[in-house]
Amino acid sequence: MTTQIKAVFSTRIAGTDEEIGAAQRLRYDVFVAELGGDGPLVDHTARLEKDTFDRYADHILLLDKARAAGDQVIGVYRVMTEDMARAAGRFYCSEEYDLRPFYQSGKKLLELGRSCLHPDYRGGEAMFHLWSALADYVETRRIDLLFGVASFHGTDVAALSGPLSLLHQRHLARDALRVKAIGPTALSMDIEGPDALDRIAAVRQMPALIKAYLRVGATVGEGAFVDYAFNTVDICIIFESDTIKDLQKTILSKGMKRG
Repeated sequence: MTTQIKAVFSTRIAGTDEEIGAAQRLRYDVFVAELGGDGPLVDHTARLEKDTFDRYADHILLLDKARAAGDQVIGVYRVMTEDMARAAGRFYCSEEYDLRPFYQSGKKLLELGRSCLHPDYRGGEAMFHLWSALADYVETRRIDLLFGVASFHGTDVAALSGPLSLLHQRHLARDALRVKAIGPTALSMDIEGPDALDRIAAVRQMPALIKAYLRVGATVGEGAFVDYAFNTVDICIIFESDTIKDLQKTILSKGMKRG
């Protein structure tokens, strides 16, 4: 991709309303315009995907300095510590999953959310730069447990029975950290039996980000949540401390500059 070859990557935490707005514009392009999501605070006129958690969270930005000024934010992670969640009233995904196992673990928690990349930068090194910034954030704050919802596009559960079943059969978190989906649209991922499941096809159906998480050892909570407003089926991704270290090793093996 021409854009990626000439990219000049930089990362930082958003420090101004303008930078948060740039993150929200990218989120609108991806989650609303591309994937059909919506929400009560989405500003369609200004093309901003925003919600009540934005003012409490940190926004990790990936920029391409080779792009025109004002259009340089090409990747985002929104992250929330426990202190931020208390200020906001809760973690974002607490309406989808019972998070008591996380609280009872005694681990220092960080929630990941609203992760997205500009379409021109998918499948290349951009995600590793964003992960590098995330790894620095985690290391600085001595986080023990990362978690957050990751999404399948669309709400047709039957069409996603293969990948959901594979997650249930092979990637469930250990019992002590196995949060469970809650609410009226929560559902079991135990849909297809092991003998009926086409594992190769199931893997192919998984979004690239979920596959990348699984490759470095992430696990998932029990059950999925259908988010009709956002046009997704959500799962809870969990990174324990050892997995976080594996993620950091993966970043370093790719030669990403830390700091």
